[in-house]
Amino acid sequence: MSAEVFRNYINGEWVDGDTFENRNPANTDEVVGLFGKATTADVAKAAESAQAAFAGWANMAAPARGALLYKVADILDKKFDQLGAEMTREEGKTLPEAKGEVRRAINIFRYFGGEGARMPGMVVPSERDRVHMFAIRKPIGVVGQINPWNFPIAIPAWKLAPALIAGNTVLLKPASASPLSSWRIVEACHEAGIPKGVVNFIAGSGGAIGGAIVNAPQVKAISFTGSCDIGNWIHAEASKRRLRIQLEMGGKNPTIVLADADFNAAVENTCNAAFFSTGQKCTATSRVIVEDAIYDKFVEALVARTKKLKVGNGMEPGIDIGPAIDQGQLDVNLRYIEIGRKECGEPLCGGKRLTGGAYDKGFFIEPTIFAGVTESMTLAQEEIFGPVLAIMRAKDFADALRIANNIPFGLSASIQTSNVSRVFDFVYGMEAGLLTVNLPSAGVEYQLPFGGTKDSSFGPKEQGPAAMEFYSDWKTIYLKY
Repeated sequence: MSAEVFRNYINGEWVDGDTFENRNPANTDEVVGLFGKATTADVAKAAESAQAAFAGWANMAAPARGALLYKVADILDKKFDQLGAEMTREEGKTLPEAKGEVRRAINIFRYFGGEGARMPGMVVPSERDRVHMFAIRKPIGVVGQINPWNFPIAIPAWKLAPALIAGNTVLLKPASASPLSSWRIVEACHEAGIPKGVVNFIAGSGGAIGGAIVNAPQVKAISFTGSCDIGNWIHAEASKRRLRIQLEMGGKNPTIVLADADFNAAVENTCNAAFFSTGQKCTATSRVIVEDAIYDKFVEALVARTKKLKVGNGMEPGIDIGPAIDQGQLDVNLRYIEIGRKECGEPLCGGKRLTGGAYDKGFFIEPTIFAGVTESMTLAQEEIFGPVLAIMRAKDFADALRIANNIPFGLSASIQTSNVSRVFDFVYGMEAGLLTVNLPSAGVEYQLPFGGTKDSSFGPKEQGPAAMEFYSDWKTIYLKY
């Protein structure tokens, strides 16, 4: 049976052209679909159509735009089980994780649909007689959105929904490794009746079309989630045109475990944050910093818990960890494991690619733990984006906080403790944009701002009310009566 073709979507039409394969990382014999391979000419046409559609969309009443976002959510909801299964097939995460992400995307569209009936502004008194002063939010224009592969429906949703409710038109580029989930969002936008040109889907090589999106003259803002190298390049290119920029990039996230923590919960939270989704989360724990008093006990328990994790095809029940997304990421994981062996000896568990039987058809790797990692080691400084965890020893809380902050990144961080004072010391002293207490470092909701600090992020935050700060601007009015 030939693979289904998923075409690019430009100016309200599905566009024919060359295609590329999207294969299941758990079973590379399976082609999930063939996707339109956009050209720079396609990007130019999409940008022109988005610009042409902008005035009509921006002038539509915001509650009417919100009603269309509610329709998108309803369409996705009706396909809930299908979307979860498709995500597992294209990205590899387990089916329960995929379904949780689909639910989150649906909720995001409903959340921002409701924002259409609010759209807050300002009314303030003037110092002058008979002058009425107020300020309203206005859209930016055409927005380019460049998405990563690891959350293939949630991140496109949390970029697209606020952009649309604010009145912008969009060029949406998915990651080539997992384009189907975001294609389904655009399909839902089409079925919901969002006007042509408002949403445009352009898949293909980031190197070939990413630059064309950034440099399209109609584009006024860029939202990007991905690697630091690409984010830095976008910053340099977009700044030449003074574009509005939102960048979410790398992390090297710590979990601090203190001696007074709920021990079993700390083990479970660390294991979850480090290894679920194969460690392929920007908020995943890649360093666990353990207070000396419980270091040996914690290491032993964490290794024992990790050895119980089941690796395999995420469509199968009982599987905890799926494959790496592709051969390239698998090779990165294995390279860092070899670096770890040279820096601090054999891992306490894991360290190998899984082979034999069904494993031979996918990019499977054992969850891996290195102990005795020190601050200067590569494993303590560089993002791996895989199931490789570095355990570090701290004398006390102050030492743990210092170690946690001694890093160029500042995305997420977690503390495991029962001491309220240490919690607040952590809240005010940790240099990261997303903090969790007695929870995994990975796992956020859509109602609050999301984003990091230091080298992890640049520009206004995503999600929640903060998203509107990026996707809209102020228009201030003085009225004499």
